[in-house]
Amino acid sequence: MSDGCCSTTTSLELEQVSLSGDSSALPVVVIGAGPVGLAAAAHLAERGIDFLVLEAGTRVAAAVAQWGHVRVFSPWKYNIDAAARRVLAATGWEAPDGEWLPTGEELIENYLAPLGKAFDDRLRLGAGVTAISRLGYDRVRTNGRESVPFLVRLDTGEELQARAIIDASGTYTSPNVLGASGLPAHGEDLVEVDHALPDVLGADRERYEGKHVLVVGAGHSAATTLLGLAQLENTPITWAIRAGSATRTYGGGEADALPARGALGTRLHALVESGRIRLLTGFYAHTVTPDGTVISRDPSGHEQRVTADRIVAATGYRPDHSIASELRLDLDPILGSTRALAPLIDPNQHSCGTVPPHGVDELAHPEPGYYAVGVKSYGRAPTFLMATGYEQIRSVVAALAGDWEAARDVQLDLPETGVCSSNLAEAQEQRVGLATGISGGLLSTSLPLVSVTEGGGSCCG
Repeated sequence: MSDGCCSTTTSLELEQVSLSGDSSALPVVVIGAGPVGLAAAAHLAERGIDFLVLEAGTRVAAAVAQWGHVRVFSPWKYNIDAAARRVLAATGWEAPDGEWLPTGEELIENYLAPLGKAFDDRLRLGAGVTAISRLGYDRVRTNGRESVPFLVRLDTGEELQARAIIDASGTYTSPNVLGASGLPAHGEDLVEVDHALPDVLGADRERYEGKHVLVVGAGHSAATTLLGLAQLENTPITWAIRAGSATRTYGGGEADALPARGALGTRLHALVESGRIRLLTGFYAHTVTPDGTVISRDPSGHEQRVTADRIVAATGYRPDHSIASELRLDLDPILGSTRALAPLIDPNQHSCGTVPPHGVDELAHPEPGYYAVGVKSYGRAPTFLMATGYEQIRSVVAALAGDWEAARDVQLDLPETGVCSSNLAEAQEQRVGLATGISGGLLSTSLPLVSVTEGGGSCCG
């Protein structure tokens, strides 16, 4: 053994660490009990692999609950994982109407909560993960690394061990900043900036009605919020985007593969044309003052400013990889996905409907046994689909079971091949409007699952 600054761990010490536990006898730890995390539980259960699901919230799909008032674009038949459906069917569960477009709360009540209950003994709520490492190893040590368990530290200080990690923790708790250029606006941390998708017609109504509201962002979360605000009395609305026009947000209208998504853009366009919503283009948020004035400074130095009572930042989401900082991750420097996945999901080249099939090989890191899945796997790319996450999970779990043939047989049925061909939107808009008082304009994407960033592509739930 050598001493001093250049000391190394001896082979004997490494062997002792490696023999401290049998990783194969440990459970797979799934982080997050949302749609993709619970789908992972279903696939693991079917494969006979022991697992434990850790959910930071106090209920299943806690992040989904935060946008529970929002209706997704895709009908039930595309929102239920195949293995999850089989697990639920065995309990006597009755599947919802396959043609109905559910809200986030309906996803929980009619699908995710029953699925969580099916795994009650292997699901822990209020268990936030703060760090993941290897037992006895930091990121630098190599020899014998793959043979020791993962170490999972919780916010209570408790530590668990796992044979593999499936990180389906999502991105909803790590939104992008209000400021342009990827940097917080000066003073942004000193004023109250609201998260995307507030419930402006329900629980949050009093916060917005009668106030001047500034919505920043060009994705579908911004569109959903704007359409809701437009229904409030005496509520001036300003919409600010970086682009020179809102054409991309308006989308394809009647030609859109998802009618509900097309209706969203069409109605938003009409509200801007009528003057109900004031649109500011070329808006690069640079400074926020204590009185709620947001100052834009574009790359040429030209300034615009708007003073509002409430500011909503609907600027998208980004992954937080800090819990895995002691693992060996190979992240694309641009998107924050794996390096292998990045060219397949690059929003500069792809929409959600043109993403090629991908699975365990594209999701693998140099750290064997760690997989970020779901929207977190896409980093900052806004091209994610719920169905994509389900196929990722099927592939990863097959690999963990040693079934590499199934793991590599990845297939995706995406919007351009018929997933988004439902024509039920107009009829459901009438039903939803009558039943809830919310117009069809709020038939919107499940952004936490899609993670549409400002100026990003238009994808479906």
